[in-house]
Amino acid sequence: MTALKELLSQLRKVKFTFLLLLVVSLSSILLFFLMYSSTQNETYEISAFEISPKTIRSPKTIEDIEKTEFERVRAEQAVPNSYRFSEDIMKNRQAILGSIFTAVSDVKVEVKEDPDMTSSTKMKLLHKKLEGLEKEQTLLPVTDDQLKQLLSAEQADLNNLHELLTHVVGRELSKPFKAEQVPMHRYEVERNIRETNTLPRDLVEVALALGRMAVVETEIIDEELTVKNKRDARASVEAIRILQGQVIVREGQLIDRDVYHQLELSGVLTNQSSRKLTLGIILFILFVSSLIVLHFGQSKRDETFKKKALGIFYIILLLAVVLMKIVSYIDYEFDVLIAFIFPTALVPMLIKLLINERSAVLATIITSATAGIMLQEGLVAIMQMEVALYILFGGIVSVYLLSEHGRRSTILQTSIGVAGSNMMFIIFYLLMTQTSYTTSELIFYAVAAISSGLLSGALTLGVLPFFESSFHLLSNMRLVELSNPNHPLLKKILVETPGTYHHSIMVANLADAACEAIGANGLLARVGSYYHDIGKTIHPGFFIENQHNGRNLHDALTPEKSRDMIIAHAEDGAKILEKHRMPKELIAIARQHHGTSSVKFFYLKAKETNPDVNEDDFRYPGPKPQTKENAVIMIADSVEAAVRSMKEPTPEKIATLVNVIVRGKLEDDQFDECDLSLKEIKLVKQAINETLNGIFHNRIEYPDK
Repeated sequence: MTALKELLSQLRKVKFTFLLLLVVSLSSILLFFLMYSSTQNETYEISAFEISPKTIRSPKTIEDIEKTEFERVRAEQAVPNSYRFSEDIMKNRQAILGSIFTAVSDVKVEVKEDPDMTSSTKMKLLHKKLEGLEKEQTLLPVTDDQLKQLLSAEQADLNNLHELLTHVVGRELSKPFKAEQVPMHRYEVERNIRETNTLPRDLVEVALALGRMAVVETEIIDEELTVKNKRDARASVEAIRILQGQVIVREGQLIDRDVYHQLELSGVLTNQSSRKLTLGIILFILFVSSLIVLHFGQSKRDETFKKKALGIFYIILLLAVVLMKIVSYIDYEFDVLIAFIFPTALVPMLIKLLINERSAVLATIITSATAGIMLQEGLVAIMQMEVALYILFGGIVSVYLLSEHGRRSTILQTSIGVAGSNMMFIIFYLLMTQTSYTTSELIFYAVAAISSGLLSGALTLGVLPFFESSFHLLSNMRLVELSNPNHPLLKKILVETPGTYHHSIMVANLADAACEAIGANGLLARVGSYYHDIGKTIHPGFFIENQHNGRNLHDALTPEKSRDMIIAHAEDGAKILEKHRMPKELIAIARQHHGTSSVKFFYLKAKETNPDVNEDDFRYPGPKPQTKENAVIMIADSVEAAVRSMKEPTPEKIATLVNVIVRGKLEDDQFDECDLSLKEIKLVKQAINETLNGIFHNRIEYPDK
């Protein structure tokens, strides 16, 4: 314990940003090793063509990419090309024939104009006219001799030949056929040409050559449809997967190449690295760490509180992870989901009581996700989702049910509520699994749900004092305990200074209402007010609220002696609280509730005999209030004493008095060292006025009997 206190003392000197990064980094490394060992699957040291020593199942669902791709390629290749019939082909081929005959006719016209044109010149002229066609067709099916025959033929015979070819070719090309059927249709064109008797014999061969050239397939490949069909065929092949829990090889079975390949894919061989798993855990921890850095980095609380909160947050989180580790070791010995016994509300209840509700919600989310990864049972691909949801719902329920005051009774009530929530989730889980359970299994799950809730409360009550004492925290539950009238110090005030006790109760009511109005800690202000005047128990008779016989002890003292007796109660109270090891926040309230204000009454009395007296000699030693709660208690203390001395207080008189007192504190610079704003001071005055008006309201005068 001493070492921990020394460590905390050293950490107070470190900047919070540096401490945040350091703690997050070290805790992330520790969390990684704790999680990594819990997420490792069982592996086997076996080779291909061995006999399997045991039945091996796949720990996860994984796609066999190679085999899937092989089957998809085979399905794609099995799809035939798709064809479509094109009528444009017939028109195009007929147009080509027409171009040839047009070129021949044009040359014949030019020959008539120039009868002396030589045969070679005629051929050059014809080739020039057929130049574009020859480029398109690459090679015309007719020879130069046949072209000469066309040039020397009568125009009527050329027209007859053109008409014949157009008819015969058009008839064949109007039929749908593929490339492999082209020879058959060319033969049909040749037969029709030979059967005609209208052609001169020397033009038959030319006609046959042109007819063969004109016949091509009329069904062409539909590229778009073919690609679509192949794509559909590929998509129709479902991914070949090794399913989670699927038996890959049975005990005594020979491990062939296919089985060994499946074992490799499943990652159950000893020689395989788990880089993906490692990377996944690292990314998870980085995500969690980023959330924590963001959460604490945006906190508006002072650095001292944030340092303590950070330490508490991580200690509780790591404590939960250690518990998960223990549960995961026990889990292998049971056939049921033993993880349901994990105390679902432990983390959120501790963090809500020690830090705040916002931190508790974040811790609940982190704990549930971590548990889902670490508390895996059997063959789980990513995380045990039912466990993660179980802890998440249980934690959130505890956050909502746990009272801000944190009394032990409310912790017990919250535990019972969490147990009920756990039971409801267990019923949901059993119904959704649609599996038959034995009576013993149902009893176990019911006991686990109840135990989880009650264990959360028991561990919270057991661990909470350790955190409070180690981190010097003043939790709401501790404040509630200190507010118990049976506390020895409160009984001391009541017995020895009953007037002061009543005064403290009134101040507590005023301070609590005012702090709640400005968002400060009302419970701290209330409890601090109970103890703020405990120093008066040393010399109770020197304080007017404890003088009941009409005799004022100050009448026999000098103003300086009276000053010392009055001023001493602040430091005396702080020492009494320190002696009883009370929280430092309460000690600070006792020491600061008068700040450095002056004891006006005795100062003025001293000035009557000594005009040169220094007012600073009649001031409290301070320090001035350092927090909003301390400043509010200072105001409430002064106001309560002043209002109690008023005759027939009315709302107007009370409001005027409160304004005067607060203005005096402001002018005396008593609020310079706390962050109480003018707007908040206005709210404080309003809350105090409302509370006092409720106390000093007009009462009905009952008639005498």
